[in-house]
Order: sequence, then structure tokens, then C-alpha cells
Amino acid sequence: MGDVVQAHWAANRLPRFPAINDRIVAMGFSLPGHYVWDFWFAKDSGTYHLYCLTAPRTQEHPDLRHPHARIYHATSANLEDWDYHGVVLGPAIGPGWDDGTTWTGSVVRRPDGKWMMFYTGTQKAEDCKIQRIGAAVSDDLHDWQKLGTEALLEADAQYYESYNASRWHDQSFRDPWVFEDAANGGWRMLFTARDNDINARGAGVIGQASSPDLTNWTVEPPLFRIGYYGEMEVPQLFQLDGWWYCLFSNSSRLRDPAYLATGRCGMCTGTHYVRSRKPDGPFELAEELFFAGDAVGHLYGGRVIEGPDGRLALMTFLNHRPDGSFVGEITSPMRLWTTSEGYLRVDASRYGVPLRD
Repeated sequence: MGDVVQAHWAANRLPRFPAINDRIVAMGFSLPGHYVWDFWFAKDSGTYHLYCLTAPRTQEHPDLRHPHARIYHATSANLEDWDYHGVVLGPAIGPGWDDGTTWTGSVVRRPDGKWMMFYTGTQKAEDCKIQRIGAAVSDDLHDWQKLGTEALLEADAQYYESYNASRWHDQSFRDPWVFEDAANGGWRMLFTARDNDINARGAGVIGQASSPDLTNWTVEPPLFRIGYYGEMEVPQLFQLDGWWYCLFSNSSRLRDPAYLATGRCGMCTGTHYVRSRKPDGPFELAEELFFAGDAVGHLYGGRVIEGPDGRLALMTFLNHRPDGSFVGEITSPMRLWTTSEGYLRVDASRYGVPLRD
């Protein structure tokens, strides 16, 4: 597969997709001949910019897509009809912190008007086992230049688990979600990490860091830990109806067995949340059944986005079919709301997920 992928992506001068450069009208987002999964957005002058992980579909197991991921770009005025623009970031050509993989991130606009994309990278010399976070810069959200040759952040062993093959398959330090810290000034970052003191299958935490300028970062103790999840992937913080919600995704196969045995959370795989009255916490797990999940694991990697009508909606990638096979596409926006008790709800029934009360 490696030779095919290298020929297809052609190192760092990454190609367009001429067969699909023209506008394609479709429900949700898919990329013919390719898997699509984790994604994030930026919005500028009424245009939504979608960035997502993609890799060619092959006859091999779909989990093998991860080492071959590239970051793809598309735009839309309504989150339904998409213009395809091609790959914007991939692994470094020569040895470096991201010469192995380029994975999930987020985009913010700097005070000087430039855009920054924070993303996850690994390197071949470490067998892609250790994750770090770096950035790229753009004037127009189309053309991106990597910021220097070094990562901006790496896990601090004071707070987060280092790579230990006997405990976990890699070192989790990824999925940066960056946002302006209006209350305290500067910027904050949430990320997927693991606690070094909790049992291995429940060590997943939502980590955090702070920065005055988006370049110099201080890694801080976790925003949230509970001991239930092996990983709390793809975090995102947003406000709705007086609450601050932090999304995360988790699979039932990556969950503490003792917690699973209680039956309180069911066998759900999907996207869930913790909540607080303040953006910096303390956060609570308000309910244990996932608000956007089911036993099949139809949906994963949820992101909240403000739609053209000004209302918040949830989008996820399509994960598993009932037979367990991987889909690899992105949903249309799904209606999101809160109950009188402040619980998040979403209508994902069109994708096979029952509507929660």
C-alpha cells in the first residue's frame, strides 16, 4: 500500500483531485475513492472551510488508513453542497516531528488576520508512537505553510502519560482544539491525552494548555478526568443555553471493563459530553448514556458548528455499519438542542441512531 499511496500523494507537493474538482452536490461530504473521518472547520465571510483526514480506499483493512492520512480541504456556503480543493497538508518530506503522520486539528484566526491550523504529528524514527502538536499558517485558508520545523507542544510527563507499550498502544497527545480565552486573555488548547496514574483502560483525559500568543504554550493539568474511558478523543468546547459543553468521542472497546460491567453507560460508541457553567470548569459527566451514540457505532468524532440559520448543529463522520464495516464519510448537519435539565440532544435518526428522550 505504501508505494501506491506515495505515488498518489507525491510527497509535500500534494495534488488536487481533477476528477472531482468541480462542484458536487450531495448530502453530507464524501470523497470518491477515499475514506474521510476526523474533521474541523473555519468560517470566513459566509464560507465554511472544511478540513478532514482522508486516505485512499484499498482492499486492506480500513484501520490501515491512519498511517496514510492527509489533510483535505473543501468549502461550502451551506454545509451541504461542497467545492473540493484538494490536500493541503501531509507529512514532512525529510526527517522531522511530523514526517510520519499528520492528524486531527483545528483552525483559528490570529490577531494579525492570518489563520493558524494546529494539527497532530508523529515521526517515523519513533515508529509513529509518540504524538506532538504543531501548526501551519495561511493568509487565505487555501494555501498553508508549516510553522517552523519543530512541534509547538509535547506531553508533559508531570501531568500526562508517556509512551509505555505495556500500558497503551501509543502516547496520546493529539486532536488540538484551540480557542480564544476571553475571560483570562490569550488562548487555550484542549487535546486528547492520558493520565499516568489511572488504570490503563480508564486513563483517558481531556488535556489543556495555555498561550499568550499562539506560539509559546504551557501544558497544564487536565480539564477533565474520570477514570471511565481509555481515550477522550476530538474534544471541542462550546456554549449553549447557559452551559459550556465539551464534546469527546469514545468507543466501548476502549473503556474501563469495571465501568462497562455496571451497565450504566451501555455499550455505546459515539460522541458524548461533559458540562460546566464556566468555560474553565469544573466539568461534570451529567449523564452516562451517550447523547450521540449507539451499540453499532454509526457516528463518531462529532463537531458542533453554527449553521447558516445561526443555530448550532452537530456533524460527525459515518463510522460503522451494522455489519461492523467502516463507512468513512461525513454527515449533514443534525439539529442540536438542550433539555430543561441541560442535557444535550441531537436528531441523528436518519443515520440509524435512535432519538433520546
